[in-house]
Amino acid sequence: MLIKTHPELKSSEITPESVYVNRRAFMRAAIAASAGAALALPGSPLIHDASAQAGGVWPIPNAAKSPLSTTEKVNTLEDIGGYNNFYEFGTDKTDPARYQGKLTVRPWTMKVDGHVAKPGPFAIDDLLKFPLEERVYRLRCVEAWSMVIPWIGFPLGELLKKVEPTSKAKYVAFETLRRPGEMPGQYQASLQWPYVEGLRLDEAMHPLTILAVGLYGKTLLTQNGAPLRLVVPWKYGFKSIKSIVRISLVEKQPATSWNLANSGEYGFYSNVNPAVDHPRWTQSRERRIGEFVRRPTLAFNGYGDQVASLYTGMDLKKNY
Repeated sequence: MLIKTHPELKSSEITPESVYVNRRAFMRAAIAASAGAALALPGSPLIHDASAQAGGVWPIPNAAKSPLSTTEKVNTLEDIGGYNNFYEFGTDKTDPARYQGKLTVRPWTMKVDGHVAKPGPFAIDDLLKFPLEERVYRLRCVEAWSMVIPWIGFPLGELLKKVEPTSKAKYVAFETLRRPGEMPGQYQASLQWPYVEGLRLDEAMHPLTILAVGLYGKTLLTQNGAPLRLVVPWKYGFKSIKSIVRISLVEKQPATSWNLANSGEYGFYSNVNPAVDHPRWTQSRERRIGEFVRRPTLAFNGYGDQVASLYTGMDLKKNY
């Protein structure tokens, strides 16, 4: 994603194919460094003590295969772990894999509060006890690239039911970690920190909306949002807030980071709509990472049959 008022962020524009190919050697090294050593740690594959550091991943056994998955070919772990938008670690696509190693992801607690009957903190290891599924979802970035990713997670709606939203709860607000000493991109003024995002309550409760805790059979790599991130497959990828520390049920539409940064380019809803171009490039076609031929962009990222009814009567060009 880009902000018009920060020309120094040009490195985060769509990467030329020649540059992308040359980076693949770096990506391999970054993924190997992120995913290697911790697999040998003793003990439970999911529950770990406070000494566990970022960069370590553990197997997630017995995640059920979801019927909601696409049957498209998934991207490689190299693609998924080495080409990211995670501005807390820098604005270049390879910065998250390069600088993620300082972030501590255990212990980790997420607060759920606001208009709920049963607020409270949730430790990541308690969230990992929710019934987990592998869901192969498309991810569509506003920069006209896409991936297919085998997430592991659980429906956000299951957590929201547990905290019992009150009648005043109309929206769900999300907040990511703010820890500049471990997330060096937060020393930059590319966005306001901490990163915040939001959904309408019915969007958050939709069965396709998940909190992801892993991918490719293991816990999340830090550059992919460890230990907990949002995945809303019919929306542009910048709605998928990473490293979540707070979820609040609120009455009014919450602020979102990219809308605050540039409301003329990044709307609150951010549904994938090929008919609405970004002011500086077309959204009608996209490049799947790992491929070179662009393909037509699908409305709602191909999930229209499941989610279009959420927006009946809305102007999807005005409410982009």
